[in-house]
Amino acid sequence: ELRHRASPWQRNLGYPLAMLSLLALTGISVLIVCFHVLELLLDDAAMPRGIQDASLGQVSFSVFGSFGAALQVVLIFYLMVSSVVGFYSSPLFTRLLPERQDTPLTKIIGNCVSLLVLSSALPVFSRTLGITRFDLLGDFGRFNWLGNFYIVFLYNMGFAGLTTLCLVKRVSWAVQAELIRAFGEDK
Repeated sequence: ELRHRASPWQRNLGYPLAMLSLLALTGISVLIVCFHVLELLLDDAAMPRGIQDASLGQVSFSVFGSFGAALQVVLIFYLMVSSVVGFYSSPLFTRLLPERQDTPLTKIIGNCVSLLVLSSALPVFSRTLGITRFDLLGDFGRFNWLGNFYIVFLYNMGFAGLTTLCLVKRVSWAVQAELIRAFGEDK
């Protein structure tokens, strides 16, 4: 119903641009994680440990300078939003989704706790994936398991593999459904 009420500009330009930007952000994040996996295999310094004696502004946190730092910020926001959407899309937590003007206090508290846990895990998540090396005012690199090569390597490989699988599955199913609809085989 919302798609039928959308303006032609929104249908023909807005939705495709949003889809292309989501595909691009997902592809860029997978590429960064793949490069991080290669770094992990070649250099021990790629492990997501804390940075010692690196003051903010004196050391660049990105190889590409300001553009790379802006890209890291955009990717972190994208990961944050996709984590929240994925959390609420999970069959286990769909009942926790708030309802307009009909949300009990226990559900509100559950949402606050869930969002607090997700936002607290985001810095460690982005550091473990190699998206950023910034500590975000907390030395998250001091976790013992961040020094374990196998855990970090498997975490990165799992993210890259599962994200690529979901991306290919979504895109190929959508293309397959459109081809079936275009050739009239859906009837």
